[in-house]
Amino acid sequence: MHNKHSTVSTGAGEKKMSAANARLEQLWRRGREFLGTQTAIMGGAMSWVSERHLVAAISNAGGFGVIACGSMTPALLAAEIEGTQALTQKPFGVNLITMHPQLSELIEVCISHQVSHVVLAGGLPSAGAIAQVKEGGAKLLCFAPTPAFGRKLVRLGADALIIEGAEAGGHIGPVSTSVLAQEILPEIRDVPVFVAGGIGRGEAIVSYLEMGASGVQLGTRFVCATESIAHANFKKAFIKANARDAMPSVQVDPNFPVIPVRAIVNDAARRFTAYQHEVIERFRNGEFDQKAAQLEIEHFWVGALRRAVIDGDVESGSVMAGQSVGMVSSEQPTAAIIADLIDQAVKALAERLPSEAYS
Repeated sequence: MHNKHSTVSTGAGEKKMSAANARLEQLWRRGREFLGTQTAIMGGAMSWVSERHLVAAISNAGGFGVIACGSMTPALLAAEIEGTQALTQKPFGVNLITMHPQLSELIEVCISHQVSHVVLAGGLPSAGAIAQVKEGGAKLLCFAPTPAFGRKLVRLGADALIIEGAEAGGHIGPVSTSVLAQEILPEIRDVPVFVAGGIGRGEAIVSYLEMGASGVQLGTRFVCATESIAHANFKKAFIKANARDAMPSVQVDPNFPVIPVRAIVNDAARRFTAYQHEVIERFRNGEFDQKAAQLEIEHFWVGALRRAVIDGDVESGSVMAGQSVGMVSSEQPTAAIIADLIDQAVKALAERLPSEAYS
């Protein structure tokens, strides 16, 4: 009698999990179709970290890897794309910074290498850049900080939007992911919207999909992937850190607006505050104009990030991390990270299903 009951329960449990799997497929179908992937999980573009090995690993595991072009030259980007194509047959994208002085040439590199998706980040892209991506046949994703910006980007030709909250690592905006999602997801339905910032588990993925997102983007969670080339010291800093250790940088002078950078607090984070004072002092002494001074302040992070990620200097280098760093507890293969996220998402959806329907 007992055995029969447990067989029924197991059968009901399997039916419930099957229904939850089907529900997840339904929730992120639009995102999957847009990306051409098994899951609508994008890898966030992280300078020095999101290179061919991690990007290919994410795509091969059913996600959507994104190369972080950062300050690369067109020749370096071409080599990175070719290197990635040698490691995966699956779709992947390239993230380009709109302020890059050679943006047009970088877009050309993406098009000539038949990159399927281009992400334009770091400010509102020009109509010319948007047209160049579109005419080249790539799908275009842009970051939308507000509903009005989102609508404008869609009018200009963006095929999808990414909304990224302040919980993210690296350069951040002022608004949290949960608030951006409430502002933008009900308003913008005509293109897929991907949610980023502070996502570390499958339950959060489900909640944003249920709110109307087509998919999600995660960066911090993938830093400690086995395939990530980040230095062992950098990965150790992530595994050790709690959510509250990843703090935004402080702006010391309102006349020198600095985009805050979220990173694990260390000597570099403290040094950045002092560095701003030094640069502002040099500006007041007439060494350079305000724009040059701001660029000088921004350049601090480029070298500091490389020192930490590549050289493993996690004290004087910048350990950029999102608040979800507290959920990174070990080094895992990329495929295992994605499998964990899906498992958590499916279990969360199964719990929402009424049990009596499956008994």
